[in-house]
Order: sequence, then structure tokens, then C-alpha cells
Amino acid sequence: MAHTPAPSPHSICVVRKKSIRRNVLAGLALLAAAATLLLSTPPLFAQAASPHIATVDPVSGKVNDTITVTGENLEKSHVSAVFLSDKKTDYKATVVEQSAEKIVMKVPQVAPGDYNVSVQTGNTILIQPVRFTVEQ
Repeated sequence: MAHTPAPSPHSICVVRKKSIRRNVLAGLALLAAAATLLLSTPPLFAQAASPHIATVDPVSGKVNDTITVTGENLEKSHVSAVFLSDKKTDYKATVVEQSAEKIVMKVPQVAPGDYNVSVQTGNTILIQPVRFTVEQ
């Protein structure tokens, strides 16, 4: 019977190092493939664009006047209502016309003063930094 010499501890270490190196390289290749796939595919649930008001014209007016609010993502699928808001209350306006870039509305029954123009999206009212002054 032939005698097979026992592997030296150094040869086992070399085999293990090669095996570990191979596993690490395979893991890195798998990680790179996953990252490429993730970055190249569009998200399944794209976040809806948030409405944004840029201007109001005119910047002041009386109750029941018609004013035009312009901005982005103002269509009915994003904005369900428009308000004039003070520090305590949101006063709902009547929408006359609505598109992605503009909303034409009537000034609601409010006291004279300065108000923020606000939009409702879902259950949330977003108070915009655009101001409108209601005159007497």
C-alpha cells in the first residue's frame, strides 16, 4: 500500500486562500450584476410629483374675483382643492379651470388681509410660499 504524505499546514492554507479569493470574487461579480440591474430598471412605484405654485395673478383682489395660479403638477390628479390660508384656517376656493400648469379660481369669502395660496393633494394641504392679498 502506497503511503500518501499528509498535506502540510502551509498547503491547506494556500488552498483555503484560493478558495476564499474565488468566493469573494464571485460575490463581487454577483453584487456588481445586481447593482447594474437595480440602477438600469425604473422603480416599480414612482413617487407622484408634488404640486408647486410659482405665481398668482393678480397678487391682490376682492372676494369673488377670479385669479390665476400658475406652477407645475396642478392637474386634478395631483390637486383636489385650492385654498387661501392664514395662520389658523384654510378657506376653500371655487375652481373655475384647472390644468397641469394653471388653476383659475374665485377668491373665497374671507376677511381682508394676506393669505398663502394652498393646494390639497390627497389628505394633505400644502401651504405654498405664494401670497395673495384680499382687499376690502
